[in-house]
Amino acid sequence: MVASISNETYAIGLARAFGGAVLFAFPLLMTMEMWDLASSIQPVRLALFLAVSLPFLLGLSYYSGFRETFGWLDDALDALASLAVGFIAAFVLLVLFGVVTPDDSLYEAAAKTALQGVPAAIGALLARRQLRGGEKGGPDDPEEEIERREGYLSQLFLMLAGALFVAFNVAPTEEVSLIAFQSSSWLTLALLGVSIVALHAIVYTVGFAGQEAHENPLQAALHYTVPGYAIALAASLYVLWTFGRTDGVPPGDVLRLGVVLAFPGALGAAAARLLV
Repeated sequence: MVASISNETYAIGLARAFGGAVLFAFPLLMTMEMWDLASSIQPVRLALFLAVSLPFLLGLSYYSGFRETFGWLDDALDALASLAVGFIAAFVLLVLFGVVTPDDSLYEAAAKTALQGVPAAIGALLARRQLRGGEKGGPDDPEEEIERREGYLSQLFLMLAGALFVAFNVAPTEEVSLIAFQSSSWLTLALLGVSIVALHAIVYTVGFAGQEAHENPLQAALHYTVPGYAIALAASLYVLWTFGRTDGVPPGDVLRLGVVLAFPGALGAAAARLLV
């Protein structure tokens, strides 16, 4: 009886994971720039993208998986399951959209699936938080999961996840480059300032764990706002590099691109406790 209930619960979690994968990935699945990227991305860069995604997905499974887990083995299995869900969902939809066709080479089909599959896997792991409305007989988050999120390093990881959650959907578009190259240095600095202020305001509104220990606003900003923006900027630059947006671009313009993408990334980092 216990095994039956456990299997049923896992099946529900898996179905929810597919829903989260589709919900999170469909903007990318229907973005032409992502289709074209698969034919130009370097194999080494794609391999690194997949390698980096594995520990990141493991961390997401630990903090916010598509089901409640009870140990690192559970988290590792769910991270792999989410990757499988993401790849399956991405491949099926790309075939239905006519993006992956029999004329594609094996590498091109695999690259298209992998580039879309990793963001879909993130959506799969976030499905429990994004798609449920609270479980009967208990709070929205199990007590053990809440405790996992309380530490300072945990908060920084959640900020990273929130930044990537948003940045993935914006980075492939041409508009990021257009905004960056039509902005003056002063406008770029102003956008950086607005991003930091918005991040700080949202962090205080959401109420990150540990904030109450920092009665001094400056101290709180140094502990959460500044590291949070640095994380969002670094995540934005990495995603832009992975998607080939920084190739052949002068360092100053690369930084400008990063600041533009870090604006939505910072909002994602700030709202991490809601998104992730």
